[in-house]
Amino acid sequence: MTNVRVKILFFDTKPYDRDFFERLNSRYDFDITWLENHLTGETVSLTDGADAVCVFVNDRLDEAIVERLYRNGVRLIALRSAGYNNIDLKAVYKKLHVVRVPAYSPRAVAEHAVALMLSLNRKTHRAYYRVRDNNFSINGFIGFDMFGKTAGVIGTGKIGQAIIEILQGFGMNILAYDIYPNEEFAAGSNLRYTDLDTLYRESDIITLHCPLTPDNIHMINSNSMDKMKDGVMIINTGRGKLINTKDLITKLKKGKIGAAGLDVYEEETDYFFEDFSSSSIDDDILARLLTFPNVLITSHQGFFTREAMTNIAQTTLENIRLFFEKEELPNEICYKCCEGDCVRKKTGKCF
Repeated sequence: MTNVRVKILFFDTKPYDRDFFERLNSRYDFDITWLENHLTGETVSLTDGADAVCVFVNDRLDEAIVERLYRNGVRLIALRSAGYNNIDLKAVYKKLHVVRVPAYSPRAVAEHAVALMLSLNRKTHRAYYRVRDNNFSINGFIGFDMFGKTAGVIGTGKIGQAIIEILQGFGMNILAYDIYPNEEFAAGSNLRYTDLDTLYRESDIITLHCPLTPDNIHMINSNSMDKMKDGVMIINTGRGKLINTKDLITKLKKGKIGAAGLDVYEEETDYFFEDFSSSSIDDDILARLLTFPNVLITSHQGFFTREAMTNIAQTTLENIRLFFEKEELPNEICYKCCEGDCVRKKTGKCF
């Protein structure tokens, strides 16, 4: 599609990444090098001569790595994800452009969050193993009707809106919190925006769908959990650091938190997306979480559907094409975007 054969290094790639991206790259003919390694201080030297790098959520681009990328001639960082908290945006500013995939499949994540809710409520993850041992007892598996219960949804972007629509189909009452309430969506969805304290106090299930910012790190902590109903269920398919895991463990032990479904974990970088089935886990906090029968952990797979992977590959490759062929950056992000002081509206680019 482009006359310039752009050289791209893909970091932290898995077989499924290559499958979806290679299928679509036939339209673009980019020169792609696939690397299983994360982008780190040890691997950044491999980027010398590359035009762009494509990274995922567990690649950490701090100031030192950004400087090396810049010196190596890299011009574009392409995230194949929506989140960007793994990049030092201030270090990147006016050196490299950063593009992301703002929305690949909101329903994929929303449906996975609901799957966690249903599994924890009706204990299907435990029943699976019990029946395989020829134990057909249902003792200890009692759940509750979701109909008529209250769900608290924190973050009402595209994923939050998708889960609200699903939960309303169960006949649940919806409380929502967002620093930028979408009143138009609320008017047509029979939900009620409220403050966090009210949401904590009244919700039977609390599900997190907000981005991670410096202001909301560990927003779910001992103090906020004390405000919640006894036995509340907490679901997190957003970012791991929204929850203080040590505090969560304490409240699980005391029975304050009735169940937790986690598709993300605050220290997931060393473990999620990797196979440790033949070795042990050195992370004592993660190991402790895995001992609770009322905790269900999945390894950041909420996004993982065929539709989402196709959208991720398509948007990522198109982001790269638009930059190198037309100098267009429709999905660029910088720290000034986050602060609402970006010049994008005037120039079409962050700088």
